[in-house]
Amino acid sequence: MAVADGQGVFQVRFDWGPVGADAVAPGAAYVAVVDVLSFTTTLTVAIEQGISVLPYRWRDDSAVAVARLHGAMLAVLRSQAGPGQITLSPESILHTDLEAAKIDRLVLPSPNGSAISARLADAGCTVVGVCLRNAEVAATWVAERAAGRPVAVVAAGERWPDGSLRPAVEDLWGAGAFLAALAEAGDTAGFSPEALTAMAAYQGVAGRLPAVLPESVSGRELRVNGFAGDVAVAAAVGAGPVVPVLRDGWFVPAY
Repeated sequence: MAVADGQGVFQVRFDWGPVGADAVAPGAAYVAVVDVLSFTTTLTVAIEQGISVLPYRWRDDSAVAVARLHGAMLAVLRSQAGPGQITLSPESILHTDLEAAKIDRLVLPSPNGSAISARLADAGCTVVGVCLRNAEVAATWVAERAAGRPVAVVAAGERWPDGSLRPAVEDLWGAGAFLAALAEAGDTAGFSPEALTAMAAYQGVAGRLPAVLPESVSGRELRVNGFAGDVAVAAAVGAGPVVPVLRDGWFVPAY
């Protein structure tokens, strides 16, 4: 058996990063991408505010051209943001007068969640954006439509300085929250051991997320750099009533 085929016998699968996505996505009716700090949290907040989001792999001149082509705002780096500009920070959306700025489309570059989402869409997958804010509603929506077909969950993770994958506990918890809600809609008979482990990790901290998320490595990194508010937005379990689905290159509200 090839390692990449290892979870193919299960209806509900879980893995990490772009290579893990390639391994668990084949045959899945839906693939949930989880990047809690901060791509899928920012994505969910944007969808809540009526903004369609194009996930983009690269933060370079090509992103500028793509945003211009689509008449969209391009999210900039947190450190480079000026007044009225949106970044990968979910608070930057909440603190922007979107009506005055006439923002209804956003190109959102991210090397992790965004790149994985685009990669999966290119492979023909139906991608759902999941974070702690919307994990339960997203799982309910997927369960109603999967009708017994496989579901895959991908934790984006972060990167070490050498570019290798750094499993990020916040993405494990976000994936686990989605999986726990998925289990409530049925049972865990078809869950892979990897999916069960992610679910158990979430259940171990479910009642303490506002306290433990800021103390994670990624949470501390954001707080030290002045973005504690982003961590608080991300820790608001159940606060997001929307399900972002990637259709024709854009994340839009599920329907």
